[in-house]
Amino acid sequence: MANELTAEQIRRECDANFMRCETTAKLVPLSEIIGQERAVRALKFGLGIKDHGFNIYVAGYPGTGRTTAVKNFVGELAKVEPVPPDWCYVNNFSNQYEPKAIMLPAGKGKVFQDDVKNLIENIRTALPKAFESDDYNARREATIRALENQRKELIDQLNAKAQQEGFIIQSTPIGLLLIPVIRGKPVTEEELIGLPQKVKGEIQEKREQLESQLRSTMRQFSDMERKIREELKKLNREVALYAIGNLIDDIMEKYSDTPEVIAFLKDVQNDILDNLSQFIRRGESQQQLPFQLPWMREAPFRKYEVNVIVDNSDTKGAPVVMESHPTYQNLFGRTEKEAQFGALTTDFTMIRGGALHRANHGYLIVPVEELLLNPFSYDGLKRALRDRQIIIEEPEERYGFISIKSLKPQPIPLSVKVILIGDPYLYQQLFILDMQFSELFKVKAEFDTTMTRTEENMQRYAAFVCMLCQKENLKHLDGSALAKLVEYSSRLAEDQEKLSTRFAEVADIVREANYYAQQEKSNLVTGNHVKKAIEEKIYRSKLIQEKIQEMIKRGSILIDTEAEKVGQVNGLSVMGLGDFAFGTPSRVTASIGLGREGVIDIEREAKMGGPIHTKGVLILSGYLSEKYARDKPLSLSARLTFEQNYSGVEGDSASSTELYAIISALSGVPIKQNIAVTGSVNQKGEVQAIGGVNEKIEGFFEVCKAKGFTGQQGVMIPESNVQNLMLKEEIVEAVKAGQFHIYSVKNVDEGIEILTGMKAGKKREDGTFEEGTVNYQVDKQLREMAEKLKEFPPSIVEKKTET
Repeated sequence: MANELTAEQIRRECDANFMRCETTAKLVPLSEIIGQERAVRALKFGLGIKDHGFNIYVAGYPGTGRTTAVKNFVGELAKVEPVPPDWCYVNNFSNQYEPKAIMLPAGKGKVFQDDVKNLIENIRTALPKAFESDDYNARREATIRALENQRKELIDQLNAKAQQEGFIIQSTPIGLLLIPVIRGKPVTEEELIGLPQKVKGEIQEKREQLESQLRSTMRQFSDMERKIREELKKLNREVALYAIGNLIDDIMEKYSDTPEVIAFLKDVQNDILDNLSQFIRRGESQQQLPFQLPWMREAPFRKYEVNVIVDNSDTKGAPVVMESHPTYQNLFGRTEKEAQFGALTTDFTMIRGGALHRANHGYLIVPVEELLLNPFSYDGLKRALRDRQIIIEEPEERYGFISIKSLKPQPIPLSVKVILIGDPYLYQQLFILDMQFSELFKVKAEFDTTMTRTEENMQRYAAFVCMLCQKENLKHLDGSALAKLVEYSSRLAEDQEKLSTRFAEVADIVREANYYAQQEKSNLVTGNHVKKAIEEKIYRSKLIQEKIQEMIKRGSILIDTEAEKVGQVNGLSVMGLGDFAFGTPSRVTASIGLGREGVIDIEREAKMGGPIHTKGVLILSGYLSEKYARDKPLSLSARLTFEQNYSGVEGDSASSTELYAIISALSGVPIKQNIAVTGSVNQKGEVQAIGGVNEKIEGFFEVCKAKGFTGQQGVMIPESNVQNLMLKEEIVEAVKAGQFHIYSVKNVDEGIEILTGMKAGKKREDGTFEEGTVNYQVDKQLREMAEKLKEFPPSIVEKKTET
């Protein structure tokens, strides 16, 4: 049976004394996630299990506090976990293009970096002093002198042998030459040609013998020079090792528990001993290049530096990293480059870590929308999680876009819990389209948009407001303000038994109410301030709604709020503008004629109707056949349309409205235009719940208000939507005063009785309806139309319909 709702049923008010104190200043601030028990349990499980692949996807809509809640929740858990190690990159002296990674205890990375820096500085000071000492110079001179004496002895022996054979040795730019001597005088080439053949033969024979000895002596000279170099090198290494050995041994002893550091220091020592010239001839390059820049003077020593890419010296507990801009480089690190003489160069000191490096052995929080928008980031993250290592490389090179010789740093082992934050739709799409997603993100923590409106949850809501006021230094709320805020939360949830968990929107209302309290110089935020904040928020966005209402009032858009019309009903729809949604009435009309087409949706024929709306219209044919066509064919051609609609129609919330228009047109019984209708219908005639019920009622209320109340206007809604009513207070007052009425119905018969004032009529056992009822009139009309249609062959009816 139809039911007119009372003022108490259309808005569930909140008692201003529910928090049992005067203001939120006396409450304990919220310190936990509220209204998300399912998500909290999933988070606890996902963060607790350490097996591979149990990363977390936090599914929820923006404004539900998902990001803040996850950061706070993970942050508390991470405080009690151990601090992860530091990571450094050092030069690979065997292959400079593949730097080595070194892991050190937390806080030791910077210490190691400073120790190596001081070591090199001390070596740069100690080595020049060692090689400038008198002892070194004496040993060097002695080594050279001994070898020079051997060389002089060989030369003297060769000269004596040459003189004995009648030759002298002459030094030329092209080497040593043997010149024949006759009668104490050197013989020129011209003189040699003029000598007798026998003499020339003897000279040539002796020359060949001497040249053989000369070559042997020259080989000995080369061996001696090599020996001199080797002896000097050995001497230099001994002196250098003596000078720096203690320095390197000290730092080796300090890091004796880290084999990688010991290996690196040994490589440093060997490289220094192999390149002593860069330490003991520090001013030579400056003389060669007077324009040399400071970085050029220091360049030879950069290979000994330590590049700390992860420094956990100030970290407390496990790291929690929120990467809001997850580009490939921000996630996985990069190798920077610098310009030198027009060319880009790089080395291991320009390796920079990414979010994964900082979050290693901790937690990484990433918004999935941003992750998917950045090229290569999602694929790279999956690869890192699958391979359990972080590889720093250029994305262009990894994916084969370019091929250049660059650094390939040693991969770092990865152990991290990744938490993706996104909406449920993206979760479903990733789960369906990406086969690897379910293997890497096995835990889903879903944030709800509502929670039950219980006394306990309202107390938590108040604690949330207390926390917000303290955190942002806002004025505290009194009991009336909190009550209005709870009612607003139920309105956001569109449910009298629920509270919204879209805390961002609730917090905005608190901030706006605080502003109006400041304007009035009030010590507290009151219910009036909250009410004004809500009204002003709506007013700023309702320009289009007011324009439509003005067009209705002036008659540009035809909407009747009085009288009765056959085949015409005021339907209700919701228009969304992004930040604001409002209801507006639409005139729905039905025309009836002979035919076999059944119910024709003009919106669909004009390609202005969506699939859900089309389904709703097709259901009407099912209802008509079920109720009236058991004993006769459904012989009608009914056309339905939304008058003055130029933007398309979607949804089935007007299907009951369209059915009432058809029933009115068939029965000839007029429908009251002072009552607007919303609700979908099924083939059995049951009126079903729809969305946006509050906006629809308020939209028709505003139209009636603009055109003038008659005391008869109202809205008819599905009974199942009564629980969703949280209408604005102005409508509540109008209902109390009898100016506006709201009816709830379960089925079409109840609705038609309200709209026509005539009894719907029940079906008798013989298939007929009670006389003098709406259903009787409809059944009678359909029977007459079926009989009339027999007079026309099908072809004639079809042509008439086409015409």
